[in-house]
Amino acid sequence: MYSPLTPPPSPPPLLPHHHIPSLLSSTTITRRSLLLSTSLSTLSPPRPTLDTTITDRVFLDFSICSNYFRPDRTLSDTFSTVCTDSTPLGRLVLGLYGHLVPLTVSNFKTMCTSYSYKNTLVHKIFPGQFFLAGRQGRREKGEVKVPQDLARNIESVDSKAFKLTHSGPGILSLCLSENDDEDNIKLNPEYRNVEFLITTGPGPCPQLDYKNIVFGVVLEGLDVVTSIASIPTYKPSDRIRQFNDLAEFLGDERAQNARTIWNKPLKTVYISDCGELKVAKPSLTPSLP
Repeated sequence: MYSPLTPPPSPPPLLPHHHIPSLLSSTTITRRSLLLSTSLSTLSPPRPTLDTTITDRVFLDFSICSNYFRPDRTLSDTFSTVCTDSTPLGRLVLGLYGHLVPLTVSNFKTMCTSYSYKNTLVHKIFPGQFFLAGRQGRREKGEVKVPQDLARNIESVDSKAFKLTHSGPGILSLCLSENDDEDNIKLNPEYRNVEFLITTGPGPCPQLDYKNIVFGVVLEGLDVVTSIASIPTYKPSDRIRQFNDLAEFLGDERAQNARTIWNKPLKTVYISDCGELKVAKPSLTPSLP
């Protein structure tokens, strides 16, 4: 009840007629947009997943040879005669993606089972990024000799082989953009690329993505990877880098030759043994670090 002296409250103002359609239309558009976006997301095909099933396992044992560059060494000396007192660093167990890149995996496994990687050097270490091994050349210099029956790897020109990225430490990749083999070796019609890299972390290496073929991952031995990454390397001074850049700009071929020793480890790190690991279960569920 309201007193005669107190006027009743005024009713709420009515919205003009032209406001009602706008509200209704905005509600209708929002619902329509929601339905449209839902239908589009339903119709869009799912992204294909990459088969990173581990089909094979190999191992690489790494050691340090303290007297490989001793002054009394002769040309006939090899790792087996010079590096008798090596210091073991440990073993890497590598899982290979045989379904994804079967040719790359098959060649790498052949290089391990034929002991072609045995007694060959880790020739470059990029701190905080990756290290390189498998450079071709002369066996007495700790370089790789490729078996004559090694298959030609046509996956190196297949875009599907480059989809995995170097997402963190322990990624095994076939070197294409980072390849250190000399030009006279690459021009040989029987050339087979077997140089590989392993990322050391701590972060990813996006500069390697879509240029090198990721074909495996470290299953055991990341501590060994860390030990290799911590070995000091040759670092040129800023002045040498400037001279080198100038020489390259002027077309001096010696600039490229001078860079071959950059990031070279100051200790002789080498693969002291390699081979295939046979396990009871031939495959693991897909896994990436």
